[in-house]
Amino acid sequence: MIGRPLASDQAEHQLLPKRLALPVFASDALSSVSYATEEAMLVLALAGVGAFAQLTPVAIGIAVLFAIIIATHPPMIRAYPGGGGAFMATYDNLGLYSGAVAGAALLTDYTLTVAVSVSAGTAAITSALPNTLPHRVSIAIGFVILISIANLRGTKESSALFAIPTYAFVATVFTMIVTGLIQCADGACPQAISSGADLIPEVGAVSLFLLLRAFASGSTALTGVEAIADGVPAFRPPKAKNASLTLIMMGVIGISMFIGISALARLFDVRISEETVDQFGTVISQLGRAAFNEGIGFWILQLFTAAILFLAANTAYQDFPRLSAVLAGQKLMPRQFRSLGDRLVFSNGILVLATIACLLIWAFDAQVSRLVQLYVVGVFLSITLSQSGMVRRWFRLKPSGWKGSAALNIIGAVTTAVVLVIIATVKFTHGAWIIIAAIPLIVAGMLAIRRHYLAVADRLRLVGIPRVPTSNRAIVLASHTGRATQRAIEYAEMIQPDSLKVVHVRETGDEDLVDTWDRLYPAHQLQIVESTRPKPIRTLRDFVRHEATSHPDAFTTVIIPEVLRQRRLGSLLVHPHGLLLKLLLLFQHQVVVTDLTYQRQKGVRGEAQRPTDKILNQQVVVLAADVTIPVRRAMAYAHMLHADSVIAAHLDIDADQRNRVLSHWDPDYGELQILESPYRGITRPLLRYVRRLRRDAPPGRLVHVVIPEFVVPGYRSQLLHNQTAFSIKAALVFEPGVAVSSVPWHLASAEAHPEPPVAERVAPAGSRSDPHT
Repeated sequence: MIGRPLASDQAEHQLLPKRLALPVFASDALSSVSYATEEAMLVLALAGVGAFAQLTPVAIGIAVLFAIIIATHPPMIRAYPGGGGAFMATYDNLGLYSGAVAGAALLTDYTLTVAVSVSAGTAAITSALPNTLPHRVSIAIGFVILISIANLRGTKESSALFAIPTYAFVATVFTMIVTGLIQCADGACPQAISSGADLIPEVGAVSLFLLLRAFASGSTALTGVEAIADGVPAFRPPKAKNASLTLIMMGVIGISMFIGISALARLFDVRISEETVDQFGTVISQLGRAAFNEGIGFWILQLFTAAILFLAANTAYQDFPRLSAVLAGQKLMPRQFRSLGDRLVFSNGILVLATIACLLIWAFDAQVSRLVQLYVVGVFLSITLSQSGMVRRWFRLKPSGWKGSAALNIIGAVTTAVVLVIIATVKFTHGAWIIIAAIPLIVAGMLAIRRHYLAVADRLRLVGIPRVPTSNRAIVLASHTGRATQRAIEYAEMIQPDSLKVVHVRETGDEDLVDTWDRLYPAHQLQIVESTRPKPIRTLRDFVRHEATSHPDAFTTVIIPEVLRQRRLGSLLVHPHGLLLKLLLLFQHQVVVTDLTYQRQKGVRGEAQRPTDKILNQQVVVLAADVTIPVRRAMAYAHMLHADSVIAAHLDIDADQRNRVLSHWDPDYGELQILESPYRGITRPLLRYVRRLRRDAPPGRLVHVVIPEFVVPGYRSQLLHNQTAFSIKAALVFEPGVAVSSVPWHLASAEAHPEPPVAERVAPAGSRSDPHT
């Protein structure tokens, strides 16, 4: 369903021309006009039929506001061509906290865009086919899933898919408007199906508060105007110019459609309320019935209205993942949001957006009138902050012609701030309080994530030389006799540790192991540990912790021999105790876990690739994602293993990170190799590299992959970090002749083990490739 992966060098081919960018980024704003007039009329209906006369001044006010916001965005696009739009303008000029508020507001806006747009599209279907009304939630969620799959296939592919319905909707609406106006000019203005309906007023008269509330509800026509500023990187060069032209085209089309629909609603005498909307249908469907006399034009309008309302969610699918990636770059969201998927889109952002939107649709029963009350708060909050940020930028930089730009942004900031206050006031009890309360919570979460990442970064990049243990002690865990245990002991002897212990926790049914050990392995005494806990792995964990604590200046290497009978991940789950033990030991300070697997089946990738009877030597590969303390510690550990060679391998996923590693790498650390990863993966290029080493290795050589890991305190904090090490281990565990070691560095214990000054550096010992030895 997703399609074949795209290589990183194909990113330029995914950029959008203006003809495709307009339907992608403007579909939200253009679709909003299909229900913005209706939302304003639903509020006016509370004062009875006579209140609809106020629709004209309300619509004019909204159109003026629309034009002001459109006019103020091109300078922002030119100032921040890297995307991020409102967030970057706020963050760069008003600071972290204001930027976090703008980011949170935009995230809520994009999430509600999906929920509202798909629910509105579902309403168009149920208006034409009333029998589908009981199934509107299922229909809406189904369309969210389909749109998500389309976006996971890539930006250009989804834009080409959605372009025709968007342009067809615009053409059909303009045809309806022109047809209706021509009919009215001939003196025979069609009447809507609801014309003449009697609406019982719920309030006595049209008050200023009611007009402001109608204005606030109709302002949903402005949703999506900030999308182009957020998605500038998706445009073809010149990005800023093309984005600005697309924005202007969107503004002209959107304002014209909104004024036309509002005018026809008055001319056709549309009467609508919360009680009659299901009976008579939506405003735009009533206009279509009247203008096209319920002919084929009406059904075409309904078809493309439903399509554009569904596809309006595509704007959020383009901007939510990009904004999430920008926020993750500023450490305000989990770093997983920066990862590009197989089709060069931010897949994690797409999946999260789809999940939250489905929950909102389910919680609010796919009712547009309920969801839209939450909608425009985030829109105007983000626009107000970004306009204020641009004002400060002009006064700070004062470029040529800055006064005119500053005046325009001041007008935009004041206008949208007034609208924001109006919306927050009149819609507070109707659901806006949910967003007003949610944004501070989202901001608090963002700031907590940022504090965590900054603390991690500070600990990972401490100045000077990290304190590295000067020796290595080995513990072989023996739960049975056999070739796997024998190979583990051979490996332990080969690395020449300062101390070697073979440990077994006493358990039921181990009499054969204890009785035959001395005869089978006379050179190594089996140390029996009496179980002090209900589960033996807890006793093992306690024993290893005691050993590591008793020798704080040494690595404690725990060698776990495993026997695999099948080349499937399910074989690891048959005996989950090994997985749990590795997880428990990962959180023990100074403990290195070495997984040494032995596969019993025959014919695993050819006879030459199966382990030999005896391990003679090893080649160590240390994974180096960056030049950090965990990597330097892992390199120091690797040099203690008495290997034939020690190589650091960096997977070229991000060009900036690769250049940073190359510029900071010290030749004293060891040899560095860059592994190409055109599809941004880690496990596949690493597997190819390891298999090539195995293929070229002489008999008896073990390829040993050392994985540096930094362990943050608390299990929940692990969610903020890519669990890359786990996927690497899962991929390598089935490779014959390969050992995997995790060298953890615990941030919680970093304060208790500060780095010594540079003068106290101890060169790694025991490596044939180490120039200091």
